[in-house]
Amino acid sequence: MIRLENVNKTFVLNGRHETVAKDICATFETGTSVAILGRNGAGKSSLLRMIAGTLNPDRGKIVSDGSISWPVGFGGTSHPELTGVQNTRFVGRIYGVDTDELVDFVADFAALGSHFNLPVRSYSSGMRSRLAFGISMGIDFDTYLVDEITAVGDAAFKSKSEALFAERVKSRSAIVVSHSVGQVRRLCDKAAVLENGKLSFHDDVEEALSIHRDTMHKK
Repeated sequence: MIRLENVNKTFVLNGRHETVAKDICATFETGTSVAILGRNGAGKSSLLRMIAGTLNPDRGKIVSDGSISWPVGFGGTSHPELTGVQNTRFVGRIYGVDTDELVDFVADFAALGSHFNLPVRSYSSGMRSRLAFGISMGIDFDTYLVDEITAVGDAAFKSKSEALFAERVKSRSAIVVSHSVGQVRRLCDKAAVLENGKLSFHDDVEEALSIHRDTMHKK
């Protein structure tokens, strides 16, 4: 379970105030996969980062009773001067998992080849995302945060990523940011729409998608 209690967040950009969270109160129940829908710039990725603990809210708090992954797809999850292998071992040590097993899993899944032993600064954005997704899926989190990760790569990698993710969340929770309607329908039990700093929860995914479409047309 993850609970947001009166969460507020405002960014100041070029003198303009952009509020992405206004007194958000929400509960993400254990064992559910929830899609976060919203227009570009609505604050979906910022919300994931606050849930992960990598970004602090201005006010309010977020409480949970289980382990939470970092937002997979967020570029700050790997140290650029370390190799893919070194990053994998570093994360494995932080979370107390067998680092050899994690390295083997990531090497097989991410399929980075010789780049796995090169500094991450030499990676393309897609390669960094594949590395991050592989490391995340190789660790047994209670809740997985996913930020468009399965949009990266060729068709075969997209299919493999989605299949692995679907298998993981059969017994875990997930909060997913995705612009793919098909993915949302296949992977998520519920959905929430983030607009003007407000988060509306919907048990019916189709209802949330309809509201999201209406919001996009009003831009």
